[in-house]
Amino acid sequence: MTDTSAPSNSLRYIAVEGPIGVGKTTLARRLAESFGSDLMLEAPLQNPFLEKFYANPAQAALSTQLYFLLQRTQQLQTLQQRDLFRPVCIADYLMEKDRLFAQVTLDRHELALYEQLYEHLTVDVPAPDLVIYLQAPVPVLYDRIMKRGVAAERSISKEYLQRLVDAYTDFFHRFESATLLIVNAASIDFANNASDYGQLLEFVGRLRGGRHYFNPLPLSSAAGGV
Repeated sequence: MTDTSAPSNSLRYIAVEGPIGVGKTTLARRLAESFGSDLMLEAPLQNPFLEKFYANPAQAALSTQLYFLLQRTQQLQTLQQRDLFRPVCIADYLMEKDRLFAQVTLDRHELALYEQLYEHLTVDVPAPDLVIYLQAPVPVLYDRIMKRGVAAERSISKEYLQRLVDAYTDFFHRFESATLLIVNAASIDFANNASDYGQLLEFVGRLRGGRHYFNPLPLSSAAGGV
């Protein structure tokens, strides 16, 4: 069902970002349902190199990253042909995350090759109007990843997650390319907690440029209690 808390007309493309296990896809799905919008999801489990990468990062990092680069640029380039009157598009990734992961996982020579391809392939990739960046500490991310039980993710280490969290923190500290909403997602359950999600949806509907921060109020406070 489409929600009446639709985003501003200036928000035609919203990207949800954050490290593995933080809840990007769950939130993107809910936003797309609420706004009656198109949904664009990355498909990591389609990457035939991913399980090998988690088991042996040095051996499979470049092939894994190049597959993702091609997959993501092909998806995002379709936005260039979209009708301006079609609904807002919600994605569960930002194109720049591909480069962020490459910088974490590739060695110097691999990264130099990757950067050449990245610059060539992303020329026509559109930028989002709003980025929702979900944050959570490594123990929370690791616990969520282990609980969802995806076979390819069983080899993910806390050390790797920490490097990703640090890379995301640095990237978004300097991010100025779009309206940015930073969400403390450590204790938020967007799938099952109607209060948390409702507050976020209302907050997004009011955004007008700049950098913003969201922490859900306790249920009693959100309902007007003291």
